[in-house]
Amino acid sequence: MAPVQNPKLDKFFTKAGTWQKELQALRAIALGSKLSEEMKWGQPCYTLGKSNIVLIHAFKEYCAFLFFKGALMKDPKKILIQQTENVQAARQIRFTSAAEITKLKPALKAYIQEAIAVEKSGAKVSFKKTAEFAVPAEFQKKLDADHKLETAFYELTPGRQRGYLLFFSSAKQEKTREARIEKCIPQILKGKGLDD
Repeated sequence: MAPVQNPKLDKFFTKAGTWQKELQALRAIALGSKLSEEMKWGQPCYTLGKSNIVLIHAFKEYCAFLFFKGALMKDPKKILIQQTENVQAARQIRFTSAAEITKLKPALKAYIQEAIAVEKSGAKVSFKKTAEFAVPAEFQKKLDADHKLETAFYELTPGRQRGYLLFFSSAKQEKTREARIEKCIPQILKGKGLDD
């Protein structure tokens, strides 16, 4: 099966700015794996059937391959990075030059094949239970004081609960956490998630 290059993404790669050369090199490697190329979340995503395998994305300081089930992959080169402590499944390989990509090309091809094998195996990432996430004190106060809010929050799906808890707790300052909580209360009371 030949790689399925999506011409709709050509513009993305020709207008990529700072990381254009690097992103084009990553694209060539991803397409060499015979995955289909799609645009998801505004980024090139390489899929096997309906399953996301690897995403190419660029940030100010680096560009990267992001493996959706990277936590389940072997990492013989020790190059997979967990973006933040709250990212449970995905892992990145980061680059700051085309030379790095060229040097790692055989390893990158092998990592993509590993990601495909993980997907084909049906393996699933074990996510932390919602109860394992800390409830920020500011939000706990609101829950204790408002039974309607407490009921609405705990009737949300576990994923929506985690989304709120991560969003609230990621704020470093108490004032910011309180502002986020206040802004989200109407959404919670409507039974909606953070991004609904």
